[in-house]
Amino acid sequence: MAEITVTVVDDHPAIVVGVEHWYASAPRPIRVVAAGATAKAAWLPPGDTADVVVFDLQLSSRGVPAYGDLRRLVDAGRRVIVYTMRDDEQAALTCLDIGAFTYLTKTEGADHLVAATIAAGEDRPYTPPALAGALSANTRSDRPQLSAREEEVLVEWFQCESRDLVAQRLNISAKTVTTYLDRVRLKYANVGRPARSKAALVARAIQDGLVQVDDL
Repeated sequence: MAEITVTVVDDHPAIVVGVEHWYASAPRPIRVVAAGATAKAAWLPPGDTADVVVFDLQLSSRGVPAYGDLRRLVDAGRRVIVYTMRDDEQAALTCLDIGAFTYLTKTEGADHLVAATIAAGEDRPYTPPALAGALSANTRSDRPQLSAREEEVLVEWFQCESRDLVAQRLNISAKTVTTYLDRVRLKYANVGRPARSKAALVARAIQDGLVQVDDL
């Protein structure tokens, strides 16, 4: 089983030590290859090639949420797990809108961080309790108008491991599945809610009531 590599951006050394300890007992190999008190750790070797970035949104040296650093990492194609003491719904939703893989509060503990890291490494969505609450409580007036077929393909994709399997279940081609998903992403982008990853699309669908967390 391939190892998942992680860069931890957190200005509390005890947190980094704790995260490393949790990963040591994970059900698959996870290794912290770099850690630092600023996002620079994720841009310099060896942290620049890590599969996953675990990112503290509230770095004490900044005094404000590090949304700019998060956006730059996401724009560079990094899979970022926001791992923070902030438990307000608006912060969680803002991070998802920027493109974070998922949002975890530090009070949610080892099991959820390990599970989220494995999901990120395998490109599978992961919705921990705090994020599920924020998504369920949020109502959006900027929901894109999806066709019935687009919704059907989207929901099937959430529940399948591959587009080929979606195609088999719906009796269409894998290319057609991709076309529908591209249309959905375009519609979300056009209303200012981009969803570049599968995890981001799951978050949008939960926000818009297309699926429930328990269905995933």
